[in-house]
Amino acid sequence: MAFFDQLWSLGGYVVPFVFVLSLVVFFHELGHFLIGRWCGVQVDAFSLGFGPELFSRTDSKGTRWRFALLPLGGYVKFHGDANGASMSEGEQASAMSEDERRVSFFTQKVWKRMAIVAAGPIANFLLAIVIFAAVTMTYGRGVLVPRIEGLRAGEVAEQAGFKPGDLIVSVDGQPIDSWAEMQRIVQISAEIPLKFVVRRDNADVAITVTPKLRVIKGAFGTTRIGLIGLLATSDPNDYRVQRLGPADAISYGVEETGFVVSRTFGYISGLFSGRESLENMNGPIGTGYIAGKVAEVGFSALLNLAAILSISIGLINLFPIPLLDGGHLLYYFIEALKGRPLSGRAQEFGFRVGLAFVAGLMLFATFNDIMHIVRS
Repeated sequence: MAFFDQLWSLGGYVVPFVFVLSLVVFFHELGHFLIGRWCGVQVDAFSLGFGPELFSRTDSKGTRWRFALLPLGGYVKFHGDANGASMSEGEQASAMSEDERRVSFFTQKVWKRMAIVAAGPIANFLLAIVIFAAVTMTYGRGVLVPRIEGLRAGEVAEQAGFKPGDLIVSVDGQPIDSWAEMQRIVQISAEIPLKFVVRRDNADVAITVTPKLRVIKGAFGTTRIGLIGLLATSDPNDYRVQRLGPADAISYGVEETGFVVSRTFGYISGLFSGRESLENMNGPIGTGYIAGKVAEVGFSALLNLAAILSISIGLINLFPIPLLDGGHLLYYFIEALKGRPLSGRAQEFGFRVGLAFVAGLMLFATFNDIMHIVRS
C-alpha cells in the first residue's frame, strides 16, 4: 500500500512537470516550424519528446508529427538536416534533386536561416507574455495597498525612520502601486541603498534604507533576498483583485517578462561576483519538484511557472554555444560577414564542444538535485 501511495505522490510532481515542459517545448519548436514553412523549407518531422515513438501522423505537406516516450524536449527536423546541428553532409546534398535542394534548410539564404533559428527563443518570450496576460485577464492579480501596518523590532526599516501608517509612494523614483511591487524591489536589492518616498500626514517624506541580505534555505537550493522589516496592512479594504483589459494585460506581460530576463542576467552576473551560488541551478528533478509544489497552489500558478520556464529556455537557447540556437546564430552571423559558411570541420568541432558543455551542465544540475534530496 505504501508503494502505491508513493507512486501517487510521485504523479503529483511528474504530471505538472510534463505539462509545463511540454507546453514550453511545443511553442519553442512551433516557432521554428512556422517560420521555416514561411521561408519555404520542408519540415520532415515535428517531435514532442525523444526516444521511441508512441504515436504519430503525417500531414498533407509531408510533416510527420510524432509524440515520443521521453517528454524531456523536442525537435523540428528540416529537410536536408543530416544531424541535430542543422548541418548537411556533402554526400547527402549532392544526391538531392533540384526540387529537394530548393526546400532544404541549408540552401536557404543566411537571413532566412537566422530567422528560422531565432524564431524558437522568440516564441518562448511571446508565450510568456501571453501567459502572464491571460492569467491576469482571467484570474486577475491580487493588489495590496502599500501601506505599512507595523515594523519588525531591530530591523533596518525601524532604524531608517519608517512609521506605521506610512503609505509607500515610490522607490528609487519608481511609482509603487502595490505591496508586491515594493517587496520585489527590496528583495532584489540586498545591500543596495534604496530611496523611499512615503506619504505621512498628507506630506511626502524621503527615507533611505539599505535592505539586509537574508539567506533562506529551501528543498532545492537557497534564496538570497533583501529584507527591511516592514509589515503589510491587514485591513481588508486595502486588498482588491484587479483584472486587466487586453491592452493593459499585454503591457503587464511584457513588464513581467522583462523582469524575469533581468533577474536571470542578475543571477548569472551574481555567479561571477560570488553573490549567487551554483547550488541553485536545478535540473529535471528540481524543476519537477517545484512544478508539483506550484500545482498545489493552483492552475494559474502553474501557468505562471510555465511562463518563467519559457523565458529561461528562450534565454539559454540564445547563448552563443554550438548546439544551441545561439550557437547557430553565431555561425550564421560569421557566414554573413565572411560571405561563406564555416568549414564543416569547424562546425563539427563546435558541435562536439557544445554537446559536451550542455551535457556537462545537465549532469551538474541533476547532481545538484540529487544532493538536495540527500540533504533534506
